[in-house]
Amino acid sequence: MRSHLLNDTTAEQYRRSVTDGVERVAAKLAATDRPFTGVSVDALSPRIEEIDLDQPLHDTAAVLDELEDVYLRDAIYFHHPRYLAHLNCPVVIPAVLGEAVLSAVNSSLDTWDQSAGGTLIERKLIDWTNERIGLGPAADGVFTSGGSQSNLQALLLAREEAKTDSLAKLRIFASEVSHFSVKKSAKLLGLGQDAVVSIPVDHDKRMQTVALARELERCKEAGLVPMAVVATAGTTDFGSIDPLPEVAELCEQFGTWMHVDAAYGCGLLASVKHRDRIDGIERADSVTVDYHKSFFQPVSSSAVLVRDAATLRHATYHAEYLNPRRMVQERIPNQVDKSLQTTRRFDALKLWMTLRTMGADGIGQLFDEVCELAREGWQLLAADPRFDVVVQPRLSTLVFRYIPAAVTDPAEIDRANLYARKALFASGDAIVAGTKVSGRHYLKFTLLNPETQASDIAAVLDLIAGHAEQYLGESLDRAS
Repeated sequence: MRSHLLNDTTAEQYRRSVTDGVERVAAKLAATDRPFTGVSVDALSPRIEEIDLDQPLHDTAAVLDELEDVYLRDAIYFHHPRYLAHLNCPVVIPAVLGEAVLSAVNSSLDTWDQSAGGTLIERKLIDWTNERIGLGPAADGVFTSGGSQSNLQALLLAREEAKTDSLAKLRIFASEVSHFSVKKSAKLLGLGQDAVVSIPVDHDKRMQTVALARELERCKEAGLVPMAVVATAGTTDFGSIDPLPEVAELCEQFGTWMHVDAAYGCGLLASVKHRDRIDGIERADSVTVDYHKSFFQPVSSSAVLVRDAATLRHATYHAEYLNPRRMVQERIPNQVDKSLQTTRRFDALKLWMTLRTMGADGIGQLFDEVCELAREGWQLLAADPRFDVVVQPRLSTLVFRYIPAAVTDPAEIDRANLYARKALFASGDAIVAGTKVSGRHYLKFTLLNPETQASDIAAVLDLIAGHAEQYLGESLDRAS
């Protein structure tokens, strides 16, 4: 069994095995003509259930053959131009190369004596991101597993900085279309059910700062503590960006921690054309970024950034076997001192490889392309009487629904849109997401692939209309 360990004696076997796997994936990518096969849970489950994990195949080629049957053939491929569903981007080759390197070397980014250069590379990328945001010379941060963890850590710091003995008095303010991780974080942090105050949004799905001011004032009058305001720079459903300068003014006025959830909108940090859309982000106390959404990185690659490095002390614990306090005096950099995680992958290497190969402008140009594509998609939807589109995009998301000319029952229209999404997924021809707006079912395009064209959007809209019309026709037949 030692022959499977990666070391100096098995380097050639490693090369052959990985090359075989890469060639198979490359062949699959080249041959993929739709984002999904349409396989059902009932069809795929038995193939996996029948595999006996206690009976190994003893050969990586045989394992790859099996993997083709249970995974590669039916995987959902985000690189396909008609994958239009969630916040999943196609990935750039330098980042995938970084993934291969980091997996093989397997550094753990918790302490210097497990990562050395990896620690310094991550710190350099944190500094680079902070410079892009404009948080100032005292800023710091750390890579995380994703936006939810970044939001959790930011709100942990905000809770501790609020300096109150009564958690029941703490309040978090976020728009009604903010990410669910805000409420989840409040629960994990031991706050009450009423801790998150939902702020209404305007027609463009942006937080209404007049309402925010009113709620902050009400909070103070009631003797409560406004712990944090979470402004979103790129909501999951709409890609909307809250008015960051106005939110910053209110946070300063009320002495409240300002957190910006830019998990989606962080691509604007590299944008060549649209950086001004997140003006005001530089006034935040903390910021969430997801490189694996808007920087075309493989999952996972996220970070939480803070204006004042000293606030990261709230996540610091010292263990004699890992990061004893004496290391601080010895100026030994241990990333675990500022992370919620201990063992942690060297995910920063993927972004490092990307920047060193493509540069920030290269990433920004790709993100600008999907923003422009969304504008073209909005024009198509606005001009098509078959569809109702909710808001003009600020990033790359379009929320809309099919509206049949001959049907006026909102519930029946809901069912037609739900059916269309399900039928489209089952066909494998395209994948779109769904959400609710004012209690009604809508469909959603999340455009993160620069290879997607306006013609793809038009074609998918025709497919959606066709499936919806089929449902409505069958519905009428059933009713007659």
